[in-house]
Amino acid sequence: MKKRLLAAAGMLLSLSALTGCAANGTAASGEQAGGGTMSIFMILAYFVIIIGVMYFVAIRPQKKEQKKQGAMLAALEVGDIVLTSSGFYGTVIDITDDTVIVEFGNNKNCRIPMQKSAIVESEKPGQE
Repeated sequence: MKKRLLAAAGMLLSLSALTGCAANGTAASGEQAGGGTMSIFMILAYFVIIIGVMYFVAIRPQKKEQKKQGAMLAALEVGDIVLTSSGFYGTVIDITDDTVIVEFGNNKNCRIPMQKSAIVESEKPGQE
């Protein structure tokens, strides 16, 4: 029981030292008015660091991918070979504002209109 109590006291002491709450062993002393503002700045700094890490880990790569996808869809032309989000390969027959007509397989009767956003990859016919 004493070991757990000592471990908990040690953890609380180390946490208060990290945040700057207790400099002389008292947390709510009248002399510690400056220490409280220091802990607020520390907490704000932690939030800024966490938000910065989340931006560089989650938001920035997603924006790059969306930009790349938009450039690929803007360069789409009739005759390009495309891969759809459902995994089918086809050839672009016609392009309108939001939709494309894609021909699948060798059968000329299998032409399906679909949204441009359903296209994952595109390849020019002469490229390997």
